[in-house]
Amino acid sequence: MEAENKNSLNLRINMFFFSTFIIFCVVIVRLAVLQFVEAPSLTVKEASQNTKNIPLPPDRGNIRDAAGAKLAYSKPVESLYITLMKDYNKTTDKGKKNRPEADKMAAQMADAFKQFGDGKSKPLTKDEIIEAMDLESKLDKGYIPRRIKSDLNEKEIQYFMEHKSDFPGIEIIEETTRQYDPETVAVQTVGYVKSFKRTEILKDYDEARQNSADDTNPGEIYTKDEIVGFDGVEESFQKELRGKNGYKVASVSSANIPEEIVDIIPPVKGNDVWLTINKDVQLQTEQAIKDQLVWLHSHPVSGQTHPEAVTGYAVAMEVDTGNIVAMASIPDYDTNIWKKGSASNADFDKLNANYQNGAITPISSGKSKHGLDSGVLLGSTIKPLSVLVGLNEKLFTTTTPYNDTGVTYFGKEQKAVHNSQNHAYGYFRTPADAIEHSSNVFMVDKVGNALYSKFGKKGITVWNKYMEEFGLGVSTGVDLPNEWLGRKEYGTADHVPKSVGSAQAALVYASFGQGGKYTPLQLAQYTSTLANEGARIKPQIVSKITDPSGKVIKTTKREVLNTVKFDASFWKLIKKGMNTNVNGAFDGFPYDYARKTGTSQQQVNGVNRDNGVFIAYAPRNNPKLAVAVVIPEGGFGAYSAAPVARKMFDAYDQVYGLDGVPKKPLQDKKAEEEKGKEASNKQQ
Repeated sequence: MEAENKNSLNLRINMFFFSTFIIFCVVIVRLAVLQFVEAPSLTVKEASQNTKNIPLPPDRGNIRDAAGAKLAYSKPVESLYITLMKDYNKTTDKGKKNRPEADKMAAQMADAFKQFGDGKSKPLTKDEIIEAMDLESKLDKGYIPRRIKSDLNEKEIQYFMEHKSDFPGIEIIEETTRQYDPETVAVQTVGYVKSFKRTEILKDYDEARQNSADDTNPGEIYTKDEIVGFDGVEESFQKELRGKNGYKVASVSSANIPEEIVDIIPPVKGNDVWLTINKDVQLQTEQAIKDQLVWLHSHPVSGQTHPEAVTGYAVAMEVDTGNIVAMASIPDYDTNIWKKGSASNADFDKLNANYQNGAITPISSGKSKHGLDSGVLLGSTIKPLSVLVGLNEKLFTTTTPYNDTGVTYFGKEQKAVHNSQNHAYGYFRTPADAIEHSSNVFMVDKVGNALYSKFGKKGITVWNKYMEEFGLGVSTGVDLPNEWLGRKEYGTADHVPKSVGSAQAALVYASFGQGGKYTPLQLAQYTSTLANEGARIKPQIVSKITDPSGKVIKTTKREVLNTVKFDASFWKLIKKGMNTNVNGAFDGFPYDYARKTGTSQQQVNGVNRDNGVFIAYAPRNNPKLAVAVVIPEGGFGAYSAAPVARKMFDAYDQVYGLDGVPKKPLQDKKAEEEKGKEASNKQQ
């Protein structure tokens, strides 16, 4: 019995020591994990509980034209900020006690703004200041400074500097507002800015919003009042223009009130973005459209004036590089209404949607008097491509003759299609004559009907393939937001809209330009593709990016999106056929040039409205520049759109030279004349 008790005791002692050993092992392992594995993350966590990163927005880079002129730049201003040094929240006991102090500060600020304001804008009220102070921290965390007012004048700065002790937590911080060239140069292409808090609708800023919410990468945190690109180049090149924000590392209390600045990481200034657009060519293009609209209001075209023509769009694209040297959307506006991150309701109402770039975004851009936008039917400008389609599909040859009687028919109901103004052009030696004379009936008989006879409804698929290869109905690849891809009103092989009727009707109307709506930029790329004999080039809107010191960090190069292979004889015929009469618009033009006029019709309230369309490239045999012009409700393209194109070619010739030799701009000639006069006077 005694032996049994002794064995039991020994067992319990052994179990005790074994258990103790296991416990010590677990403790030692846990301590090792804490020290060697979790220590760094715990240190960061501890530090983050005691310090916070307060972002410092960077100075935004400039947007320059091709010659370096600043089209958008940042201007330094002094702004009043306040950091909440106490709890003013009405939901806490301390906040209720301290709230009268915040109310008093707001009232004093309102009095100061009323007394020292510039009188140009309505001074902030006490309630507006209380809202900006965000006392309940609904908009920002407690340690983040709140902007009360930007762009202080000298008297306001002096007052708040002298009375700083009356306003705990206030500081005057230098930041920037966005300024734009007052001559309104390519404003819809350059774009505009808004405050970051207004970016909810833009997916471009999803990552920025997430980084700002996570607070994990202090260099990528956006403040709610920071200005960011909202359209155009400002939006597309936001990362390059913004730079990188800095931040202050501040120790904070448990109540999120900052106590002291531990460290300051300065912001990195944004890069400069250089456009391919040339200011001189752009301004002359914009003025040409404005002058032409005035002319159309007072001079009859086809027997009537066109006061309903109030919008115009034009694009000039270099054939060899893809550089966009002009992109105009008229009417335009002064982008400086956005310089503080938002436009007033009164200013915004005046825009009438003209803040969108009609060269690429017709749906949201300006409208003509009867609501027509820049996405018009191409009219006869499609005919060079129609003939290429017919040649490549072996529907006819480069030597096929044709007798144009002025009218043709299609379908079971024998619907009639006429030439413009019922002209009968007679005998065509080759299809080039059909392009030059802009024959609708040739396109119907030899292309539209012929495609349907060969492929049936699948002819729409064949047609659409060619359209897309030339950039019609697909993205041009331009580095701008909100590009509209066009509307193929002829439908698809499997679905032809009821308004069109049948697959045969779809092909017939599409063959002479009444089947698809596309943008002026798509038209320019299409024209460039004709000039390049099948090479579709990406339109370049930016030539290079430089850092704040001027060092080039990125350049753009010619980029071929796709190439269409056709027999050389086809291109030769098309080039010969693009010889349409433009009624004197190019009189005296020193270069041979390829061109095609267009007049597309759109029915509004039962009445057909004529849109002027024109495409051209020059010189004909060594193409340098491709141009597309659209004047909604402007009448025949030869009268409404061609004169604008002529002035665009002249402007380019002055600056760059269509033959590679720049002609001196008029202002340079005048400057030389003035210098000559001064020298002559001195000699006398």
